[in-house]
Order: sequence, then structure tokens, then C-alpha cells
Amino acid sequence: MSALTLHTGAMFATPAGRLRIVALAEAVSWVGLLIGMFFKYATDLGEFGVKVFGPIHGAVFVAYIVVVAFTAREQRWNRWTTIWAFASSIPPLATILFERWALRTGKLDPVRARQLI
Repeated sequence: MSALTLHTGAMFATPAGRLRIVALAEAVSWVGLLIGMFFKYATDLGEFGVKVFGPIHGAVFVAYIVVVAFTAREQRWNRWTTIWAFASSIPPLATILFERWALRTGKLDPVRARQLI
């Protein structure tokens, strides 16, 4: 097992780690889709980028929504924190900003999940 595998496994073990990974993937796929859309509509290079990044972004977007739903419950977020987490999936790169804000303000426990009631 490589160090990367061990590190990634540890990242997925906490709500903060899961949200961090999926938020980054969502932001990167969003940027990829925007670049693909630029080439599709502003140049005559075709829609290859949209065909590649469209489904990738769609799948990662759904994964982000699912991770936010579980994380909101595990971390006992209030309604507004949860709404902001969901809304951050719309503007490009906002998922990363939300994740950083949640860590900084204590909304996201970086070490462990709280017990569900």
C-alpha cells in the first residue's frame, strides 16, 4: 500500500476529510467544464471538453451534495450552514471557500465525527 493510499484513506475517515476531497474535486471539475464550454462556444475546436468534463462534473456535483448532506448531519450544522454548503456548489470554486470557512469557524470538526443522536 502506498503512502498516498494511506493518506487518502485517512482523509476519507473524517467528515472534514471527505468534504475537503469532494469540494476540491467539484471545483476542479467545474473549472474543467467552464474551459470546455469556452472552447465549444468561443472557438471552432468542438465540444470535446464538454463531453469529457460534463459527466465528470455531474457525478462529482452529486457526490458533493451527498457528502454535504451526511456531513451536515454528522456535524450537526444549523439550517443556514447547510444551505450555504449546498449553495456553494453553484459558483465555481465556492466549494473550496466554504470548506475553508467551515474549518476556520469550527463548523467542521477536522478530527472526528460527532455522535449521531
